[in-house]
Amino acid sequence: MEQQVDFQSATCTDIDVDEPKNYTVVLLNDDYTTKEFVVEILTGVFHKTPDEAVVLMETVHRQGKASVGKYPYDIAVTRVSLTTRLARKNGFPLRCELQEV
Repeated sequence: MEQQVDFQSATCTDIDVDEPKNYTVVLLNDDYTTKEFVVEILTGVFHKTPDEAVVLMETVHRQGKASVGKYPYDIAVTRVSLTTRLARKNGFPLRCELQEV
């Protein structure tokens, strides 16, 4: 017994699909986390080049905060969580936050 499929009735119509929202990860300054550790976080967690990491670290140090990347929500949350966990493991109060773009 062969079953016939009507492909015409199974055709998809145009559906609007929204792009996922992006979030900016913002690194916040504190008076205890070393500059070297911040550079390690920026290169290791956020995949910045050493030169980019130094510039961002200096921005955080001088201005109190800096945007370190824009990511979809899940990736942003993962990077914030990893940064916080690594900072606490190494005895630093480094913080970062998410801002919806």
